[in-house]
Formats: sequence, structure tokens, C-alpha cells
Amino acid sequence: MDEIKQIIAKNIIELRKMNGITQVQLAEKLNYSDKAISKWERGESVPHIAILKEIADTFGVTIDYLVTETHNDNTPKNNDVHAKRKKRNRIMITGISILLVWLLATFVFVVTRFILGPKEWNTLIFLYSVPCSFIVWLVFNSTWFNKRLNFLIISMLMWTALSSIYFSFFMFGLNIWLVFVIGVPAQAIILLWSGIRSSKN
Repeated sequence: MDEIKQIIAKNIIELRKMNGITQVQLAEKLNYSDKAISKWERGESVPHIAILKEIADTFGVTIDYLVTETHNDNTPKNNDVHAKRKKRNRIMITGISILLVWLLATFVFVVTRFILGPKEWNTLIFLYSVPCSFIVWLVFNSTWFNKRLNFLIISMLMWTALSSIYFSFFMFGLNIWLVFVIGVPAQAIILLWSGIRSSKN
């Protein structure tokens, strides 16, 4: 059992370093504490099978790779290329999804202008596209990327949503600047929430 612990530990360390990520970053990807990662890498404990599968998927290898002492010389390079390609594809998909929000907004803008003619509220369509874009980014970031950025994305989402509401009323002659006061305690909550760490071990 001790031997398999050391093999898994060595493989996790090698894969993590090969992919250029820290223990903290790996912990965030797995939604575990960095202390748990440290224990695995020291061979003090072994991740259960579900987490082994998640680690293997994160690095683009098989569970067999994690529990095997020797590997093909070209496997790490292939894994590195695979990981970079996977990350690039995810960035492209995220970017395309955000652009689709703006494509839809443009379509709605053109259709409403064509059917109803120029209206004061037409430009609000693009204004509301900004917080919608942050919602899309938040979903993809939570799924694929660094979750530590979520608090920043949520902050931008909140302030752009409040700005959209403010300008919507302002356009019709109502100055509801007090709506931004809501953002102050909300921002404090977001900052405190960002400091909460996962308690999984």
C-alpha cells in the first residue's frame, strides 16, 4: 500500500509541474483543500477512486497512468499538448458564447428598429448585453477555469446590472442614483465570500 501511495504521489507531482500549476490551483480545480493535495503528494494518503478519476481527467491521462510507476517517454509530451489544446478550445468556446450574446442583441436591435422604428429604448438592448456577457463568462469560468476569478466576474456582473437599471430609468427622466448604494453592501458580501475556502479534505 505504501508503494502505491508513493507511485501516485510521484505521478501527481510530475503531472502538476508539467502542466505548470501549483498545489493551490490543482486544489481549486478539484474543489479540495491544498492541504489534501500536499498529503497526496507526500504519500501520506491516497485520493479515493472518484478523485483519482477527476485528477486523471484534469491532466488528460488515465487512472492506470496515475498508479503505474513507469510510462512511455513520449506520454508526458502528448499529455502536455493535449492539455494546452483542451485549454485553448475551452477559451475559444467561452469567447464564441459571449459573442453569441452580442449577436443575439444585434439581431433583436435590428428587428425592433425595423418593425417599431427608432425608439429611445433600442440602445438598452446593448446595455443589458454587458451583464448577460458576464453571466455567460461566470458559467464557463465556474466549469472550466480558475474559480478564484468568480468574485471578480460577479462584481462586474453586479455593477453592470445596476448601471443598466440606472440608465433604463434615466432614459425616461428618472434619476435613481440610489440604486448604486445597493452595490456597496453587496460588494462587501462578494469580497467576504471570495475569502471562504473549501473545507474538503
